[in-house]
Amino acid sequence: MTENSNNEFYDDFKKIVLEDIPLIDVRSPKEYKNGSIPNAVNLPLMNNEERHKVGLCYSEKGHDAAVELGHKLVSGKLKEKRIEKWAKFIEKNPTSILFCARGGLRSEISQKWIYNHTNKKVPRLKGGFKAFRNYFIENIKPENIDLDFITLSGYTGSGKTILLNKLNNSIDLEGIANHRGSGFGNYIDPQPSPVNFENNLSAEIIKMQNKEYKNVIIEDESRHIGRIFIRKSLFEYLSKSPILLLEVSLKKRVNNIFEEYVIHSQKKHIDYFGKKEGLNKWYQFIKNSFDNVKKRLGGVKYKNLTLTLKKAYDLQIRKNDFELHKDWIKGLLENYYDPLYDHHLNNLKRKILFKGNFNEVLYYLKKSKV
Repeated sequence: MTENSNNEFYDDFKKIVLEDIPLIDVRSPKEYKNGSIPNAVNLPLMNNEERHKVGLCYSEKGHDAAVELGHKLVSGKLKEKRIEKWAKFIEKNPTSILFCARGGLRSEISQKWIYNHTNKKVPRLKGGFKAFRNYFIENIKPENIDLDFITLSGYTGSGKTILLNKLNNSIDLEGIANHRGSGFGNYIDPQPSPVNFENNLSAEIIKMQNKEYKNVIIEDESRHIGRIFIRKSLFEYLSKSPILLLEVSLKKRVNNIFEEYVIHSQKKHIDYFGKKEGLNKWYQFIKNSFDNVKKRLGGVKYKNLTLTLKKAYDLQIRKNDFELHKDWIKGLLENYYDPLYDHHLNNLKRKILFKGNFNEVLYYLKKSKV
């Protein structure tokens, strides 16, 4: 940390990541939504409209006029309210650091106002979001990654994510992308922005490197996870890693998907929307997901499976009987997901380290300490 007059700067980006140091993003909500730093809360100096007005003023009249307008827009009780929000957060998180886009005027103004209000010197991030973003990008370049990866592969429904979450040396790409990595993989909450996905993934890689694991386990993914794409150079690097093959029976896989995509997913929809609306939205979500794979399924199989889905849903509503849901799940696996994975497996040119069921693969990982 370096000090300049009443200003304090912080530039130990690695420490911020490793220690999850709280950050205050004073940029506008729109900027924050497009991408921020993990563990950052958005407490803006200016809202979207105010920032837009100041930006227009800057373009038309220059820097000084824009600064003057900014002070007019954020003054009086509005200024006091925003300072109070910063002060409350800092009171609960005394190690907080401020940042704006480039570590310039907005974070400097926020820093001064906080000091004048609380007499506390809160450091601001040197170079702001732009500098931290560059740091994250550098740390997901293959030439800068000091880790060996192992890919956990297996048919859809094998429980790969469940197994990953039992390991300390794993990175859950689907969790970071907030998507289950399939045509039926959307959650109620939206996926992160591409910038946030990369920043969070980079942070996980930095943390794993600091723990000095011999290998890190990831799930076998295509380059896109929902609408999120893994950077090409990183994807190619991960795609060279050796394979652990999880072998699980069709019956078990059907049960796994039933629990995840029917029982748990319906509960989440009900919790979010209420019972009647939630169940209806769940049904529409599954129906729309079938529409997304209609071309690959073919018209006849699509018609039969969606009819089975409707019968299963109607039976559930009328008699609270869920069992028929397993029929469309089984049909979807046999007619869509399994042929895709067979093609993937037949074209696999990577070394397979081990094959086994859930417990065998877990035991192998823990025993061999890979």
